[in-house]
Amino acid sequence: MVRVLIVDDDKNIREFIRLELEEEGYATVESTDGRDALRNIKEHPCDIAVVDVMMPYMDGIALTKEIRDIYNIPIIILTAKGQIEDKELAYAAGTDDYLVKPFEAKELIFRIKALLRRYGAGEEESPVRLGNVLLYQQNYSIKIDSKTVKLPLKEFELLYMLGKNPGRVFTREQLIEDIWGLDFEGDNRTVDVHIKRLRERFRQLSVPVSIHTVRGVGYSLEVDG
Repeated sequence: MVRVLIVDDDKNIREFIRLELEEEGYATVESTDGRDALRNIKEHPCDIAVVDVMMPYMDGIALTKEIRDIYNIPIIILTAKGQIEDKELAYAAGTDDYLVKPFEAKELIFRIKALLRRYGAGEEESPVRLGNVLLYQQNYSIKIDSKTVKLPLKEFELLYMLGKNPGRVFTREQLIEDIWGLDFEGDNRTVDVHIKRLRERFRQLSVPVSIHTVRGVGYSLEVDG
C-alpha cells in the first residue's frame, strides 16, 4: 500500500487530505511541522510527501531540502494563492510539483498518481548511455565509468530528456512544459540557468557530452568524439 506523508500545521487541512486519500486506498502519516515530519518519515517510510509551505519550527521549503537530501520520493508543495516566491523557492529546494490552496481533492490525487507513476516507471527502464556516461532515472544519478554522481532533480530531468534524444533540438518552451509543467509561472531563463549548471558539471567531471545552443531556438545534446 502506498503511504503518503501529509505535513501541515492546520488540523482541518490534514484531516481533509487524509480522508480523501484513505478513500482512494492510500495509507497516510500526518505531521504538524517539518521537524515532526522528519521524525515520522524515519519511523514510517513514505512513498510521497504533501508539504505545506508555511509552518512553525521548520517550514516546507526547509523540509523539502531535507527530504530531497535523504529520500528518493516525490514531493508536492502546497502554496498560498499568488505566492510566486514560494513556488520559486520550492522548485529550487527540489519539489516535484505544487498545488495552490484552496484545491480540490481530485486534483491532488491525480497529481499524486502522476508522480508515483513517474518515479515508479524509472525502476524498470534501462539507463541511457552517452559514451561512458550512464543516466539512471530511478535515483537521478549519472555513472561515469565506475564513479556515481547524484544530480538535483530538475538538472537530471533536463539532462535525461536531452540525453534520450541526442541531436534533437528542444525549444525552451518544450523543456519548460515537459519538465516544469504547464502551470509553471517562471520564465524561460530557468532553462538557461539549469543548462549553465549542467555545463559546469560536465567541465568538472570531464564527460564526453556537450549541450549546444541553437540560436533563436533552444538546445540540443551531442556526444563528443
